[in-house]
Amino acid sequence: MTERSRSSIIIVGGGASGLILAGHLLRSPDPRLRVTIVEKRAAVGPGIAYSTLLPDHLLNVSAMGMSAVADDPEHFWRWLQDKGLAKEEDSPIYAPRSVYGLYLQELLVEIAEREQTRLRLVQEEGVLISPSPAGVELRLANGTSIVGHVAVLAAGHDEEPASEQDFAVRIGSAKDTPIDPDSRVVVLGTGLSMVDAWLTLEHRGHRGEIAAVSRRGLLPSPHQKGSPIRLDSADILLGTELSYFVGWFRELVRATEKAGGNWRDVVDGLRPYNQRIWQSWPVSAKRRFLEYTKAWWDIHRHRMAPEIHARVSEAVRSGRLRLIAGRVLDVHREGRTLTVNLQLRQSQAIENLEVAVAYDCTGIVKDVSTGSIAVVRSLTDRGLARPDPLRLGLDVTADCAIIDVDGAPSDKLFAIGPLTRGTFFDIDAIPDIRIQCARLAEHLAG
Repeated sequence: MTERSRSSIIIVGGGASGLILAGHLLRSPDPRLRVTIVEKRAAVGPGIAYSTLLPDHLLNVSAMGMSAVADDPEHFWRWLQDKGLAKEEDSPIYAPRSVYGLYLQELLVEIAEREQTRLRLVQEEGVLISPSPAGVELRLANGTSIVGHVAVLAAGHDEEPASEQDFAVRIGSAKDTPIDPDSRVVVLGTGLSMVDAWLTLEHRGHRGEIAAVSRRGLLPSPHQKGSPIRLDSADILLGTELSYFVGWFRELVRATEKAGGNWRDVVDGLRPYNQRIWQSWPVSAKRRFLEYTKAWWDIHRHRMAPEIHARVSEAVRSGRLRLIAGRVLDVHREGRTLTVNLQLRQSQAIENLEVAVAYDCTGIVKDVSTGSIAVVRSLTDRGLARPDPLRLGLDVTADCAIIDVDGAPSDKLFAIGPLTRGTFFDIDAIPDIRIQCARLAEHLAG
């Protein structure tokens, strides 16, 4: 496909990733460029992550890092100040996610007013993509179709629990119906999604025990002010054995702490190289990382606002929130009660929890080819796309091109954001997504 024939681009998904990509694409001066965003929700921009109205749901990245514009990293920070929502001396602040949703919607309004000819918004669900010699056709849930030269999947996270956890519900979903506020509930996962669920339950006035279960029962760390260390690409170990890399990382932390810094300075200094490190490892090393190291990495890499960490820690101390290191063996339902049988990690003892509901906060669907995103399944079911070797997302190239079942990259189908986790791994946060979107926009639009 020639560069000229890429002038009509369909973005399937109008959450943050889709909007950010559209914004970068439409910076191209090409008058022939047309961008269509297809989003089933009424509002384009906020998506699931930033549609929450709960003030306690704060961003997990400070405002200084949440710009939607790759080459203007303080764009959101200035927006907050212009709106009177922050002052220069307040930094760092962790704004409510609902406020960030308003920022994205305002950004869309600005783009739409400027690009009345080149931008089209379609409120509908995309369910089936079919490539053709001339481009792509996207079939919508209402039975109509949209045609273009290129389609980019920006579907984000799966909204339904993984198939092996179909006994659980996602908090805030249609299946999350009212329960007795004094009943016990169990949350599967102890990461940032669990924290969101706990905050939601607190807001609802839930009084019963909230038991959060994960393999290691670890709680994410809080952010603190710091100074990320400066690393040169020549300093980074690429392609080494995982154990050697972990040893190098620990030595770097010790040296930094000896010099007066802390581990956050190392984690944040390493961030620009995370994707290169991941891509340099063989599949065997990646698999070992996911099995043995990821839980520890996550609580240090994916941190929470200090004020939220303080509240969650107090809930743990008071017993309102119980962290359990273990795994679910099986689940039985009798009437309205679920019995969740756990095997505790340290003692290997069995504990039976009788709960009113189980909330799925594990985050990652184990296999996108069996997930609930129809447009993704439409590709994997026909061999037009395949899961990555670790089944974290879709298999894509470094340029985000979707790879089919025979290993051939497409020149018409692309993916961004969490769907590309297997290739980029560190691709859930806005600072990483905006860079990915800028690079793909340059690749597609020139």
